[in-house]
Amino acid sequence: MQNRVDAYISQFKEGYFSPLSLTARMTEEIGELAREVNHHYGEKPKKQSEPDQTMEEELGDVMFVLTCFANSLDIDLSDAFNRTMAKIETRDQNRWTQKEEGTD
Repeated sequence: MQNRVDAYISQFKEGYFSPLSLTARMTEEIGELAREVNHHYGEKPKKQSEPDQTMEEELGDVMFVLTCFANSLDIDLSDAFNRTMAKIETRDQNRWTQKEEGTD
């Protein structure tokens, strides 16, 4: 994902936006995702005039901006994710009720 995003962004002179601009863009995209979640699971129905967007599309937008952010700061998302999972798996291993073996 990071390589594909970098190949796309690298073809433009402007390159990556600043971290501050990327934070604002990510906030916008998360807001759009929240709006879709609210339409599907909340009490706020979508207006008939609003275009159909899916949560899948909005998550994709969030992932694109997040990947731009990581690339602009030379952060490997796989490494960041693996460190976070190791932390969570250790810290929270007994926090939640385990499923019985053989049940879904």
